[in-house]
Amino acid sequence: MYNINMAKIPYQHIPVMADIVVEIMHPEDKNTIVDCTLGGGGHAQALKKANKKLNIIGFDQDQEALAAAQENLKGYSDITYINDNFANLKKHLRQPVGGILFDLGVSSYQLDEPARGFSFRSPGPLDMRLGQQQPLTAGDIINQYPEEELSEIIFKYGEERFARRLSRAIVQARKRSPITTTEQLKAIIEPAIPTWKKRESLTRVFQALRIAVNGELTALELALPAALELLQPGGRIVVLSYHSLEDRIVKNLFRQAASDGKLKILTKKPLISQDDNPRARSAKLRAAEKI
Repeated sequence: MYNINMAKIPYQHIPVMADIVVEIMHPEDKNTIVDCTLGGGGHAQALKKANKKLNIIGFDQDQEALAAAQENLKGYSDITYINDNFANLKKHLRQPVGGILFDLGVSSYQLDEPARGFSFRSPGPLDMRLGQQQPLTAGDIINQYPEEELSEIIFKYGEERFARRLSRAIVQARKRSPITTTEQLKAIIEPAIPTWKKRESLTRVFQALRIAVNGELTALELALPAALELLQPGGRIVVLSYHSLEDRIVKNLFRQAASDGKLKILTKKPLISQDDNPRARSAKLRAAEKI
């Protein structure tokens, strides 16, 4: 077990493109909007400021995020908090809603909190679970998965060209002793790749592990069709994605639904974040309206 001898940092997360989300979503003429990734409640707060009577149903599988949202939104009424993966939307929602928001990816808090193990910038356990109740961790994958499967995860979810080389280095290292910390994994990855690729490859490997641990792409593929079913006619869906794998799923589903006459696409090209927040620079926003 890896112990972090420091107090937890406060839950902080700046909502990405909040003004644009509000502008597109039109909360003033909506009754209920579902925030599938509530986080610290930043987008929900912006939506409530635009319409105090708005009902918000907020999903988050991260218990710490939900606790932070409840604290940050305690001045607002008509908010329902659901501790679950957004893949289970239809398990909790029975009535059509006016809007659905997805802000995909990892919050600043999750990245900065060493005990969560999402980042190679701080020493921490190889955890990376978005929902603390799920059993699989990044450490399980690193220490137990066969070399070929490790390589496939790193190549598919990280789009990393050195996936085979890296998986080989990981398997050789774990034969000597278990790999349990972000520091250890970083120390294994860096010597296995060319100097000019080190930071990029580290980012891609950690992204790949996080996606695999949390089944993020599968959850998105399940949630988006469910979200379209749950929208009222005229209801709007807004999705913020942070890497090409997510954006491709959203783009293809929107295009297919538009071709089938179910959606009107509101963003011919994804809107790119102009936020000062450096972690928002990769954000792409796509939006559509149900016909």
